[in-house]
Amino acid sequence: MAGQGSGGARGAAVCLLAALLALAGCTAPAPAGPSVREVQSLLDRHARALLDRDEAGYLADLDPSLAPAARSEFDRLAKVPLGGLDYRVTDVDPAGEGKATAEAELGYRIKGYDSGPATTGRVLDLAERDGRWYVTGDRAAEGAPQQLWQQGEVETVTGRRSLVLGVGQSTERLREIAAAADRAVPAVGDAWRGNWAGRIVVLVPASLDAMGRLLGGPAASYRGIAAVTTGQLGGGPKAPADRVIVNPDAYTVLGAFGRQLVLTHETTHVATRTQTTRATPVWLSEGLADWVAYRGTGRTAAQAAPELRRAVLAGDVPAALPDDADFRFGGDAEALARAYEGGWLACELIADRWGATALTDFYRAVGAHPAREGAVEKALHDVLDTTPEEFTAAWRASLRERLG
Repeated sequence: MAGQGSGGARGAAVCLLAALLALAGCTAPAPAGPSVREVQSLLDRHARALLDRDEAGYLADLDPSLAPAARSEFDRLAKVPLGGLDYRVTDVDPAGEGKATAEAELGYRIKGYDSGPATTGRVLDLAERDGRWYVTGDRAAEGAPQQLWQQGEVETVTGRRSLVLGVGQSTERLREIAAAADRAVPAVGDAWRGNWAGRIVVLVPASLDAMGRLLGGPAASYRGIAAVTTGQLGGGPKAPADRVIVNPDAYTVLGAFGRQLVLTHETTHVATRTQTTRATPVWLSEGLADWVAYRGTGRTAAQAAPELRRAVLAGDVPAALPDDADFRFGGDAEALARAYEGGWLACELIADRWGATALTDFYRAVGAHPAREGAVEKALHDVLDTTPEEFTAAWRASLRERLG
C-alpha cells in the first residue's frame, strides 16, 4: 500500500509539472517595445531638426498621417525665437505588437529671455515599421498645459523689456501689452532689489478656454482673472521659466490703469519667484505684488479696496489675515477681492510703519524659512520686532482707520 501511494504521488507530480510546462508554453511572450534609449534618440533627432529649421528631418520620424499637422506646427514655431528645445523620456510602455507609448518632459527656452526652460509633460504614441520606430501621436499629459503654438498662428511683438506672443489677437493689442510690460519691468525693479532677469514673456491666447488649456486646468477657474503667472516656487536660475498668461476676455474690459496694474502685479511675481517658497503665505505674495503695482499711483485705500471697505463699514472687520484658501479661483468673487485687498493692506502697513526696505526684507526672510510653520512668526520677530498677535491687531486697526 505504501509503495502504491508513493508511485501515485510521483505520477501526480509528473502530471502537474507537465501541465505547468504546457501552460508556460502557451503563454505569449510580452510584446517587445523600443527602449528608453531608442525613444530618446528619436526625440533628440526630432528636436534638433526643429531647432535647425530642417523640415524634412522634422518629419522623418513621424508617421505620414501626422505630416499635415506637423508641418503646420513647424511653421508656427518659426515665429517663436527658440533658444533651445529638448525632450527627456521618463517612461516607455509596450502597447501591443509593434506599438508603444512613451512619456516625456518637453522643455523649451526662448532666446534672450529664459535662463531655464519652460516645461510640460507629453505622451507620445509610437509604432514600428520595417524595424524602425515612428511617432504616431503627440499629446499633452493628463493635467499638463498645452503650448501656445499648438493653438494657432503665433504673432510675436518684441518690446524693450518684454516679448509678447499671441494667437488670435490684433497686432495693436499685442503692442499695447508689450508697452505696458515694458513700463512694468522698471517699476518692479525700483521696488524689488533682487537678482532677476529684468524682462518678461507674456502669452496672449485667443480666449478664456484657450487660456485654460495653456494652464492645464478648467477655464472656468480663471473667469474674471485678468492674468496669471506660471513658474516654480523657490526655483534657482535653472528652474522652469515664468510665463505671464493674459486672459483676453477679462483683460480687454479693463481701462488703461487696470491693465497696467495687472501687468505690474504679474511682473512682481516673476521678479520675486526665487524668494517665494512654500513657506510664503499667499497673502504675502499677492499682497506684495499689489503693493508694487499700486506704489506711486496715488490710489487711496478706499479706491483700491472697495470690497473690504464695504465689509469694514458694515462692522465686519476680518479677525485674521487671509488664509491661502481664500485666494482660490472659481469661488466667491467678492471674497476673493477681499482677500487680495487684505493682503495688500498688510504689506502697506509694513511699508508705512517699518519702511519699504523692511517689507522686502520681511518677504525674503519668510521665503528663506525651511517650512511654512513658524516662517511668518520668525520673520515678524527678526525683521519687524513684533509678534503675530501684535501685527494682526495693528492690521485690523489700520483697516478701520483707512477704510472706515
